[in-house]
Amino acid sequence: MKRSLLTAIASVALASPALQAAAQTVDRLYIMDCGQNAATDQGRWSPGVNVGKPIELSDNCYLIRHGAQLLLWDTGYPDAVADKPLTNPIGTATRARRLADQLAELKLTAADVTWLAVSHTHGDHVGNVDMFPQTPLLIQKAELDWAFADGKPAPFKRDRPIKELSGDFDVFGDGSVVILATPGHTPGHQSLLVKLNKTGYVLLTGDLAHFRDNWDNDRVPSMNTSADQTHASHARVAKLVADRKAQLWINHDKPTSAGQKHSPDFYD
Repeated sequence: MKRSLLTAIASVALASPALQAAAQTVDRLYIMDCGQNAATDQGRWSPGVNVGKPIELSDNCYLIRHGAQLLLWDTGYPDAVADKPLTNPIGTATRARRLADQLAELKLTAADVTWLAVSHTHGDHVGNVDMFPQTPLLIQKAELDWAFADGKPAPFKRDRPIKELSGDFDVFGDGSVVILATPGHTPGHQSLLVKLNKTGYVLLTGDLAHFRDNWDNDRVPSMNTSADQTHASHARVAKLVADRKAQLWINHDKPTSAGQKHSPDFYD
């Protein structure tokens, strides 16, 4: 896809009604440790680059407080991985801390979470969705249809409150937290734009890019469902980051994660 077309797509996407209102701010954003992956081959995510080279990937979840409401973005590897690491051909997944314990540290339970949203339905992002059976799940319809297609193992129990999205969504109705439709990694992949009073804008990428080098070089991992959509989503987010002067938080980029404040500390 040519750069001019990508720019046009990004410009149209920025006209989303969810992004037009003057944004208010959320109170706090907590980064929670939702696992690590000692991956065996970086080339899975960067085709032709560092093939066969191992890489350590972080896996974070994000809890956002907006007044009396809470949004949890992604749920990481299942808490059971804290007791028994998960090894497969991709690598070894571990959890140093359970999500339930990190919520308890903030004097919260799963029932206190107002909204649950996931960037997409891969197992390292939806491992604890079933911990929140009564919390409405915000997910793109395209992702839900793809994840629950005939013959595929269900990523979580579907008999639960679900709000199916078709594009961007203003979570609290005041522009402070906007879910962005950024397909490509999966058909209904989404990212999250958050505005904090002191920190300013933060953009949570999900798996739009897995580490900084891939973002900088606009690479498309081998497992992505659409290269064209991936490039267009990269272009859209890059323009948003520039226009909003936002910090780009790449979820699986371990150096980024290591330099951040983690719960119970927070950003405001």
